[in-house]
Amino acid sequence: MQKIVDENYYDIIISNVMIPNYDTGDNITHMNLRHSLAHIPITDGVPCDLGTYPYNAFPSVLTLSSTISLEKSGIGTVQRNPYLALFGRGIIVAVIDTGIDYQHQAFLYNDGTTRILSLWDQTIQEGPPPEGFTYGTEYTREHINVALKSEDPLSIVPSVDTNGHGTAIASVLAGKPNLEQSFSGVVPEADLLIVKLKPAKENLKRIFFVPENAECYQESDLIIGLNYVVSVGLRLNRPVVVCVAMGTNQSSHDGRGATSYYTNYLAQQPQTGIIISSGNEANKRRHYFNNTTAAPFSNQFELRVGESDKLFSVELWPFAPSRLSIEIIAPNQESTGAVFPTLGECREFSFVLNESGVWINNYIFEEETGDQLILMRFRNPIPGIWNIRVENLDNEAFSFHVWLPSGDLISEETFFVNPNPDTTITSPGNATHPLTVTAYNQFNDSILPESGRGYTRTGFIKPDISAPGFQLACAVPGNGYGTITGSGCAAAHAAGIVAMVFEWAVPRGNYTNITGNDVNRLIIRGAQRNSDYTYPNNIWGYGQVEVNRLFERLTNI
Repeated sequence: MQKIVDENYYDIIISNVMIPNYDTGDNITHMNLRHSLAHIPITDGVPCDLGTYPYNAFPSVLTLSSTISLEKSGIGTVQRNPYLALFGRGIIVAVIDTGIDYQHQAFLYNDGTTRILSLWDQTIQEGPPPEGFTYGTEYTREHINVALKSEDPLSIVPSVDTNGHGTAIASVLAGKPNLEQSFSGVVPEADLLIVKLKPAKENLKRIFFVPENAECYQESDLIIGLNYVVSVGLRLNRPVVVCVAMGTNQSSHDGRGATSYYTNYLAQQPQTGIIISSGNEANKRRHYFNNTTAAPFSNQFELRVGESDKLFSVELWPFAPSRLSIEIIAPNQESTGAVFPTLGECREFSFVLNESGVWINNYIFEEETGDQLILMRFRNPIPGIWNIRVENLDNEAFSFHVWLPSGDLISEETFFVNPNPDTTITSPGNATHPLTVTAYNQFNDSILPESGRGYTRTGFIKPDISAPGFQLACAVPGNGYGTITGSGCAAAHAAGIVAMVFEWAVPRGNYTNITGNDVNRLIIRGAQRNSDYTYPNNIWGYGQVEVNRLFERLTNI
């Protein structure tokens, strides 16, 4: 068995310069120019393995970003214009998600053949992986067409989308029109490239105290999926637009980390667009912020824990130069006592009067950022109000952010009593150069209450743009249609617009060297802005995406 899918091995993110220190001959998986995975045997599998290996070495755990708008974004106007008529022809649009229902009519040409260039299913190990990759099975267009003609397609291409999220995202981006269902993807003539992510390893979920039945994915598989998508685009010499409709509340929320590094790099390459959702965390009460400016230089905040949440983690990120100690006080007033910052110590606390357990890693500096990180992991916490007290050991002003897990990794019964809806964009949506998309209700021009808000932890402007994301018509597995809401489908909508710009620039020959970052700047300039607001702002970014205004401004150059 490949170690990348073997539960007996941790997948540890390492810098490529460190490969000689880890390489045993069969335990390295290349990810990109900067990072690789080292597959490390698990011995005890205890929570404090996160401490033996640094925090940033473990891949983050990703959750999904979603649960008629074409006219609103100016798409219909552009497509009816005979001098533009941009439908994505010649462009590859890639969705890295939960897979796709490849039999759905939204992804077929009129002759019944597939519009999918290739489908890499990371969960199926029986077939050949893509060239240059070591796991999963790649199904080419030829494979899928043979399957579609057979009486039992799944016996030939057994890849399915059991969740439906990937199918919906792909359809919003590039689904074939269906007039009866009042449905059309943004670029229905683009070619699709699909990566079905394998679920996160159980050993990674155990490290981060993720509930066993939670559906989530790991950062390293997303990075490798991005590498695959880009390699296909280079081989075919065609522009690629990638939609990432998932994210995590782990990480520093400031655009650093392995995925942010790679997406920043790709967005600055010619003919490569990277579009990322902002997440749906703004109204979930999972973010707390404090700025203490006067003595005593301490802060105590409350975390309400629900009955159904038996496993979860909390991340606290202070700003330099503060050095914070932390104390956790249970509802029955049992306490961990003050836990002081160290280089890599992991401390376990068992409460005498209840079965709660808490593990605390108070890192004086986290290797990726150099900032302090306090990671708290809870097992079987008693329901009620937990108090968390931090104190600056240097007796001076300090500030910090705290995040609970994203998506379905925790219920809405667990939350901060005094939450802050800002700085709730999930990573890698905080990366600098990709287009980060938030969602608004296209029927009444209001922002979706759940849609992630900026700015980044270090004050960089995100999100970049807002796009329609309320009850968008979409395909669902089983050849049906439904609706999807959230920043994930808003990202898919915006990705379609990026594909339109790429079609104008590259196949039409107007600007063949254009980068994803160039397109992002054009989209920002063409955005619709409300005179009642100041732009950019942390809710709308630079405004509402409007592709017709974009082209109107280009023609006035």
